[in-house]
Amino acid sequence: MSNNEAIYIIDDNEERCHKLSTILSFVGETCFHANYSNWQSQSYENAQAIVAGVRSSYNDTIEFLDELGTNAPKLPVILVDSPIPESRYYTKNVLANLCFPFSYAQMLEALHKCQIAQEIASAQASHEKRTSLFRSLVGNSDSIRQVRRLIEQVANTEASVLLLGESGTGKEVVARNIHALSSRHSKPFIPINCGAIPAELLESELFGHEKGAFTGAITSRQGRFELANGGTLFLDEIGDMPLAMQVKLLRVLQERCFERVGSNRSVEVNVRIIAATHRNLEQAIEEGKFREDLFYRLNVFPIDMPPLRARREDLPLLVNELIARIEGENRPSVRIMPGALEALSRYQWPGNVRELANLVERLSILFPNGIVDIDDLPRRFKTDNNFPITNTAVSGNERESLLEMVSQEQAFSGDGIDLKEHLVKTELALISQALDESDWVVAHAASYLNMRRTTLVEKMRKYGLTRPERA
Repeated sequence: MSNNEAIYIIDDNEERCHKLSTILSFVGETCFHANYSNWQSQSYENAQAIVAGVRSSYNDTIEFLDELGTNAPKLPVILVDSPIPESRYYTKNVLANLCFPFSYAQMLEALHKCQIAQEIASAQASHEKRTSLFRSLVGNSDSIRQVRRLIEQVANTEASVLLLGESGTGKEVVARNIHALSSRHSKPFIPINCGAIPAELLESELFGHEKGAFTGAITSRQGRFELANGGTLFLDEIGDMPLAMQVKLLRVLQERCFERVGSNRSVEVNVRIIAATHRNLEQAIEEGKFREDLFYRLNVFPIDMPPLRARREDLPLLVNELIARIEGENRPSVRIMPGALEALSRYQWPGNVRELANLVERLSILFPNGIVDIDDLPRRFKTDNNFPITNTAVSGNERESLLEMVSQEQAFSGDGIDLKEHLVKTELALISQALDESDWVVAHAASYLNMRRTTLVEKMRKYGLTRPERA
């Protein structure tokens, strides 16, 4: 076994314990000793096996093995001097029973069984992690396969990871899987959305504060860095972090220490950083909105997340996975017919996988244990040549506005026009103008267009209209 791995001897018989220590040392093993009164206070994090001297009775031995199974459920056990064969303990992780006198070869054979058992357990744990990974990032497209490969390559390193991609593509899912596959998996995974916290509170959220540091700080509080110590800190929407905060973050990444708000005492931390953003950070650097030195500190191992529209072939697998999760929670399921899947595959998915998950959730509520066909889908998913058809019947006011716009801006030419495309562009132009005129107050824009607010919201989603960022 490895020099970093140890054998723990648990025995109250000092003479037998000394003999076991001598034998294990002779075959090259590091060993530690505990007795039955204090064995539970020991840490078995680096243990490869337990060598336990048998207790006074079979029932006492079973009681010990039950307690050991609770404290260290996967540790293999070698019993010594038990009158009961190991087959009687088959549910207790007992792999061998050695009775004095026994040879070095017998001990080596027993240790070999323990080593094989540990390797099998480790392989099973790795397989379970990868199964969980693939469930979260299902698909056979080249782009998502590449993401999975990159996750497995970087997980067991200490490199900082920068996840790039549109909102809803699964950046936090990737971050959680990197953590789960890393050596830090038993330590905390702490996420924080840098864009959702007001700038004046972000420093306290990241670094914590002392009592009285500011109005409302009635107690001391740990920040996310301290909470993540030993584990992984996930900085979501790092591109929205204020410049002043970027400077402080850079210092922590460089020096691995910080001070709480209201304190001058340095706190050392050991965290792995995974950051994510939907913004173009290189463009933000050019615009003076993001620090170049921080970008290079974070961009050690970038992973680009593909939008759902770029991997449409994965959509059926994703739908099946989302339905399986609903079924796994013992909630009413739903079945989506091929025609509906075809319609979904033509949709542009501005909200990506998150939007798909929300749709499947909605359909499972609307049609519990039912079948969903194309007519059951929300209007924006009923597509024709990739243009969503919201309703073939246009209201009188909308028709008048569109006709007025057409008559003003374009005369019919002898070459003809694509009427559907022209009407879509016209509607988009009118909605954009109304939103600009109303300073993007949707209710006011809907009033200008003489339509319901909910109808306008639906059309904004249809065209992917979002409020532009203010300078």
